[in-house]
Amino acid sequence: MKNKNNDSFIQRSIKESEIRYRRLFETAQDGILILDAASGMIEDVNPFLIKMLGYSREEFLKKKIWEVGAFIDIEASKLAFEELQKNEFIRYEDLPLRTKDGRLIEVEFISNVYLVGNEKVIQCDIREISEHKRLIRALQENEKKYHNYIETSSDGIFIFELSGKILNVNHAICVGLGYSREEFLSKNVWEIIPEEFLDQFKIRLTNILEGFLFDIEMEYAIRGKEGEIHFVEILSAPYYREEDIIGFQGVARDITARKRADAALRKSEAKFRVLVEHLPTVVYQHTSGDTSSMLYISPQIETLLGYSPKEWLADPKSFSKALHPDDREYVLKQMSDIDQKEDPIDIDYRMISRDGRKVWVHDHITSVKDPDGNHLFWQGIALDVTLQKQAEEKLQNQINHLTALRSIDRVIASNFDLKFSLSEILTHTIAELGVDAADILILDPKSQMLEFGAERGFRTPAVRTASVRLGESSAGRAALNRQLVQIPNLESKPDNYHLRKLMSSEKFVCYYGIPLITMGEVKGVLEVYNRTELEPDNEWFDFLDSLGRQAALAIENVTLFESLQRSNSELTLAYDATIEGWSHALDLRDKETEGHTRRVTELTLKLAQSFNLSESEMIQVRWGALLHDIGKMGVPDEILLKPGPLTDVEWAVMKKHPVFAFEMLSPIRYLRQSLEIPYCHHEKWDGSGYPQGLKGYQIPLTARIFAVADVWDALRSDRPYRPAWTEDKALEYINASVGTHFDPQVVKIFMDQLGLV
Repeated sequence: MKNKNNDSFIQRSIKESEIRYRRLFETAQDGILILDAASGMIEDVNPFLIKMLGYSREEFLKKKIWEVGAFIDIEASKLAFEELQKNEFIRYEDLPLRTKDGRLIEVEFISNVYLVGNEKVIQCDIREISEHKRLIRALQENEKKYHNYIETSSDGIFIFELSGKILNVNHAICVGLGYSREEFLSKNVWEIIPEEFLDQFKIRLTNILEGFLFDIEMEYAIRGKEGEIHFVEILSAPYYREEDIIGFQGVARDITARKRADAALRKSEAKFRVLVEHLPTVVYQHTSGDTSSMLYISPQIETLLGYSPKEWLADPKSFSKALHPDDREYVLKQMSDIDQKEDPIDIDYRMISRDGRKVWVHDHITSVKDPDGNHLFWQGIALDVTLQKQAEEKLQNQINHLTALRSIDRVIASNFDLKFSLSEILTHTIAELGVDAADILILDPKSQMLEFGAERGFRTPAVRTASVRLGESSAGRAALNRQLVQIPNLESKPDNYHLRKLMSSEKFVCYYGIPLITMGEVKGVLEVYNRTELEPDNEWFDFLDSLGRQAALAIENVTLFESLQRSNSELTLAYDATIEGWSHALDLRDKETEGHTRRVTELTLKLAQSFNLSESEMIQVRWGALLHDIGKMGVPDEILLKPGPLTDVEWAVMKKHPVFAFEMLSPIRYLRQSLEIPYCHHEKWDGSGYPQGLKGYQIPLTARIFAVADVWDALRSDRPYRPAWTEDKALEYINASVGTHFDPQVVKIFMDQLGLV
């Protein structure tokens, strides 16, 4: 019974062992073949190898290994099998196998012979190593690349032991320091570190060993073969052998040239900084069109505006705050648009200094670029051009003043309307002096009162009631003392009712009054007012004085013109009375024609009005009509007063009276324009008249007009040799003489006035 139980136990153990083996065989991640050791026939194949090679289980079983497609390319397979049978072991490290789909894979192939029961079997373990081989090749390639990188790197690469012995260096560090590789490898790192850097270098290495500063470059000095010093930046890290740190490895970049360039740059920068800081201009930099991004501003900002560079840069709005309110919007717009511009810009604008001064600035802004033409930042050079602008403003003011004075001169010279001239003067006064209001008071020489003349800029009509006595109030004192009166603050000196009234209604703050003097005589006072305080300079007062002289000249010119007009009127009346006296004397000599001159003169003037003659021309027509027969003064009485018809000889003498008139009147200058009627009134339209035989429009218009009136009145008057004609008969004669004796147009107008047309 005991033996039977033992057998059962053994059987059960064997079965369990087979199950475990089978599970291992089925789940193994390597390919497994089981061969008959004697024949080489495949007895079993696991799933992994089926999947690896792509053959079915049936294509493996009961075939010799060299009969399976994956193994037919194995050279001397039979010989290898025989060797396996003999040695019971064979190994291929990189055996090539071809899968059923034609892919070539690399495998590690290991075969062993062992007993299963009493029978020998061969187990072939097949592991695919294609990826492993690829990784090895990649690693070898990387090592090659790494080695090439090290050797071709422009930076020095080194490895040294903890003791300082140098284990490896690349070509760059050898060339840089002048050593051969063999010389380098025979040295200790402490030999090439200058003493002053040695402690620092050791501290650095200690920190690296403790796990700090792996990725921070440090600057050191290294001594070359010839003793020269090289400056380098070193990035160090531990050097491991397996898990132990046995030394250090790192990269050294030679920065000697850069250090020298930096030193030169610092020296140059210091030199140029001194230069910039002593320039008479403000130099600044900002990164974009936004002035709040300012990077630098030179110390001259303190001279220009009273702010230190530190204060200016601390407040991003310093620039915009300091801009003059009238220029702020324009300047900030220009600055914001600058990033879209390629060319430098130049701009003039005003700024307000810390102490309230107005400062004119000329700003030249340009783009600073790198060697490739890329924009880095904007740089501006701001120059104080206040004096230049003030000079320009002064020059422009002078030009404006001269232009204004010239304009006033033209107005004064071209018209005698005093109110118009004074208004023009006041318009320029307000514009050029920059005041709110101005007026002119005119002195009445009889009453010695300053009376309102003209005004500009007042809000109320109060100034138009002004009437100031000489010596009283500001205007009266200016006129009496012949001096400028200025009151910068009216509140401190409201010295009369007139000014107090203007202060309350107009809100004026300051007053200036200047006497108007010409030819040593005071003509009035020019007053200017402003509603805010003024700070006039000498040029302002000089122009006020010039305006005063212009106003005085305008008043004087009008006064002289009015006086001349009165004189001319009186003279004209005198001339008229004289001429009428001459005409009356002629009527007294020839009583038969008494009243004819007056009547024909009135009719001629009436006709002449229809021809739109001027007033001065009408005066000459009147005088010519009154004197039309003045030439008869040269005709003897026996001819002039003869009651009967004249002989041919007598007619010849009578026809000379127009010539006598010309000879008598032409020496008198003011009567020369009146000669047309006395000299030409006997000329006829067809040229048959006398004394010159003029024809048509050769005859002066006034003579043609007078001829119709003269004949009409003569025909309608009694004469010694005939009675007066009737109106119809006279009209018939006039109409019959149109185109021969008379101008047709004059006759037509004559008929219109008689109401016959």
